[in-house]
Amino acid sequence: MIANGKNASELFPAVVKNVASKNIEIKKLVYVYLMRYAEEQQDLALLSISTFQRALKDPNQLIRASALRVLSSIRVPIIVPIMMLAIKEASSDLSPYVRKNAAHAIQKLYSLDPEQKEMLIEVIEKLLKDRSTLVAGSVVMAFEEVCPDRIDLIHKNYRKLCNLLVDVEEWGQVVIIHMLTRYARTQFVSPWKDDEVVEEYNENNFYESDEEQKEKDQKMKNTYTMDPDHRLLLRNTKPLLQSRNAAVVMAVAQLYWHLAPKSEAGIVSKSLVRLLRSNREVQYIVLQNIATMSIQRKGMFEPYLKSFYVRSTDPTMIKTLKLEILTNLANEANISTLLREFQTYVKSQDKQFAAATIQAIGRCATNITEVTDTCLNGLVCLLSNRDEIVVAESVVVIKKLLQTQPAHHGDIIKHMAKLLDNITVPVARASILWLIGEYCERVPKIAPDVLRKTAKSFTNEDDLVKLQILNLGAKLYLTNSKQTKLLTQYVLNLGKYDQSYDIRDRTRFIRQLIVPNERSGALSKYAKKIFLAQKPAPLLESPFKATGYLELSDWPEVAPDPSVRNVDVAESAKERPGILGKTRKEKPAEKFYSESEEEEEESASTSASGRCLKSNLHLSCLDNWIGSGSESEKEDKEEGSSDESSGSSSSSEESSDSESGSKETTAKKTSRATDESDSEDNKKKAKRISKKRSASSCSDTESTSSEESSSESKSESDSKSDSESGKSQSATSNKKEEKPVQDRKAPNKQDVFLLDLDDFCPVTTPVAVPTAAVLSPSLAADLEGLSLSSSSVIDVTTQVSVPTKTHELLHRMSGKGLAAHYHFSRQPGIFGDRMVSVQVTITNTTDQKIENIHIGEKKLPPGMRMHEFNPIECLEPAGSITVSMGIDFCDSTQTASFQLCTKDDHFNVNIQPPVGELLLPVTMSEKDFKKEQGMLTGMNETSATIAVAPQNSTRLVIIERVVKVANLGVVPSGQDNIHRFAAKTVHSGSLMLVTVELKESSTAQLIINTEKTVIGSVLLRELKPVLSQG
Repeated sequence: MIANGKNASELFPAVVKNVASKNIEIKKLVYVYLMRYAEEQQDLALLSISTFQRALKDPNQLIRASALRVLSSIRVPIIVPIMMLAIKEASSDLSPYVRKNAAHAIQKLYSLDPEQKEMLIEVIEKLLKDRSTLVAGSVVMAFEEVCPDRIDLIHKNYRKLCNLLVDVEEWGQVVIIHMLTRYARTQFVSPWKDDEVVEEYNENNFYESDEEQKEKDQKMKNTYTMDPDHRLLLRNTKPLLQSRNAAVVMAVAQLYWHLAPKSEAGIVSKSLVRLLRSNREVQYIVLQNIATMSIQRKGMFEPYLKSFYVRSTDPTMIKTLKLEILTNLANEANISTLLREFQTYVKSQDKQFAAATIQAIGRCATNITEVTDTCLNGLVCLLSNRDEIVVAESVVVIKKLLQTQPAHHGDIIKHMAKLLDNITVPVARASILWLIGEYCERVPKIAPDVLRKTAKSFTNEDDLVKLQILNLGAKLYLTNSKQTKLLTQYVLNLGKYDQSYDIRDRTRFIRQLIVPNERSGALSKYAKKIFLAQKPAPLLESPFKATGYLELSDWPEVAPDPSVRNVDVAESAKERPGILGKTRKEKPAEKFYSESEEEEEESASTSASGRCLKSNLHLSCLDNWIGSGSESEKEDKEEGSSDESSGSSSSSEESSDSESGSKETTAKKTSRATDESDSEDNKKKAKRISKKRSASSCSDTESTSSEESSSESKSESDSKSDSESGKSQSATSNKKEEKPVQDRKAPNKQDVFLLDLDDFCPVTTPVAVPTAAVLSPSLAADLEGLSLSSSSVIDVTTQVSVPTKTHELLHRMSGKGLAAHYHFSRQPGIFGDRMVSVQVTITNTTDQKIENIHIGEKKLPPGMRMHEFNPIECLEPAGSITVSMGIDFCDSTQTASFQLCTKDDHFNVNIQPPVGELLLPVTMSEKDFKKEQGMLTGMNETSATIAVAPQNSTRLVIIERVVKVANLGVVPSGQDNIHRFAAKTVHSGSLMLVTVELKESSTAQLIINTEKTVIGSVLLRELKPVLSQG
């Protein structure tokens, strides 16, 4: 589905559960899916974070790399320390593929938290020393992203990167070449000075003596010698000009353009011309760069002139670029060939291209004086063309050419004046009028008649033409006032009342300047010099320039010390075996004796970096939701334990989770309970491992059913020389030593796997039963008509109970006398189908008025929306007011943070909803309930067994307690011992089905069926203590 472009995000809960699968192929596919959707579904991805951490130790390099990629794709600031630790470990991995992914993760972590820059630079420095071609490109990309100005990191690795360049993958080659180009411009002197010196001494003075000539020759030899490292870069990049990848060829071309001597830069031209056989997108980029190069160095591409001839199948953008290049390459030798080519292009059906060709002819005529007359005559012939666009462009170009030699071309001006009646394009008409006005003294008989004709059509002309008519009138008034005085006054009167303010403004300016009167200033004396001043001929230059490229630094005057790039061979030889020896020999030895030593190292490194997490919520509890169906069941079967014992243990863990976060005392109790359960688990695991060891010692096979057994079997394979009895004794002794160490180190291990998950902390619910607030019959009847689904059997119903508990939004001390409380009114559809209604009560506890109370800046998670309440203009002293607002929590318990502002102050406040308030009650028949429940089984079902006191097992008490916790609708039931409730999530409309089935011996089974498995598990934890309390 993902490959076909379909949205598969709805399957996230179902897919993420398989992350603990033992099948490597399934695990790979799950990681591919998680990489795509982890950023969108951050809440669910966080649940399996400890699974990703365990996968970082997996023996399969693909699993380790994929786990790191998924971990870095979860863009939540709270897991930054975990990502940092994972990147550091992966950077020392034996597999180059894992190290490559560590380099990729560096960029993701830097974009998430730029404050980690210094620690990331240390990892980049370490990875830059890597000799693997697989890692080189990725770490240079991380260098360019995080610290491009740290050139000192490249010094020692410069020669290594140059030598590895040919073997790096194509994407990495492009990145490394760009980085080395920047580096070389700061470390080497310019190679172009040599060319300048050669040109300077090229011509010999006739009277120079032989001694003076020898001195100059010696000076030339001493002027410039290329640095060996500079030559190394040019030599090692030259073979890449034959690469099949166009980006690599372009990167080498720009390196030679910026770094190579001008005499050597020409070798890239053949490779660039070869790229013109690629598709049109590649052609466009290559031609852009060739056009830029050909402006400065024409000689590079002159031998390949015919490669730039336009084909009829080329698109317009390619034709225009080729025409630009041909114009740049034009000289006295090839101009006759190019002009014949241009004559063909003018006849093209593509009018835009034909107009560009005429401009190219004009540029050739300006640059090459030998063909100026020929081009001008050819353009005059085009004036009789049937196409207006060709004629208009010819007029514009002729006008520019005539400015260079106006005295010799009076006949052309007369010819263009005759064409004025037939030309309708505004730019062409304006050009003709400007020419006649500028050289009116050379055509004294034609100019007044042109003014007479244009005065008749003045009101119908374009604004551009009107301005030139006014200019023509002013110039003729100054040179031939007898014939044109009345005509000019007529034109000025027309312009005085024109609709365009530009025309009116120009009219007033010209009238005051050329018509003398009492108000005329000193400028009127110089009117003729102003209007008829000799204007410089325009320069017809190429308007083209490639954009979007970064500027390089200038060459240094003196080269920096080249010894910084020297690498001590002895040191590098010592480092390599040492690294390999440590990673390959010491780690298995540590695992053989105990796993706790490795945990000590991890906890020590975490505490040393100062990034330990401060949460009491252990993610291994959340992992039971993911892997309970695979690993725990297999282990329980081996022990021969029953399902009830496992159910009670899981319920005890969940109850301990639900209590963490409410008070300090309950948090301490929870930590004790988890420590006890951890010690019990360790004892059970020790028994199972000893059994598996004895079995594996008989058969000499490795058991991979769980992480413990796999690690022990590996240690066993490392010590095959021992006897079987010796193995069992060492195993038991090691386990005895391990147990106290693990008990002591349990909190340190927890530091690495802990997360402060505000999204999933349960909200404590009121124990006392408040009086139920009943809606008015009219409002209840209105709300019964609302529906969230097209189905006719599942309808939104009225709420059974509205909780009266209020939550503090702003304390009066923090709010400088302004206090605010909020509660959830459970009223659907007030601000929108997807919004939860929240009522906020604002109180003024001061003795002064508080003005302009409103909501300010909102800091909401992605996707969350808020409907603000209307601003409160004034709140009297000791006054109180209740307002309503709506929040779309996106079916999560994430906090909505915003600012509550007054006229003078603003206060940061938060609203976090209990999971029960994210629901809308629905009503349905018992038959429909069972049908929907049958479709939400398996992974969509969560259940627990709870103890219920006899006095709390009546129907009314159960309904009252359940609906106080969650906004659920009661479903009629035909059995007295089964109570059913139904609701839909406010945002997505997913069904939430709750069943309370009373059993014998004062127990009950609580079952929740829903697609939103996270909400279901949190709701289960909140309902359990409410139903089981006395």
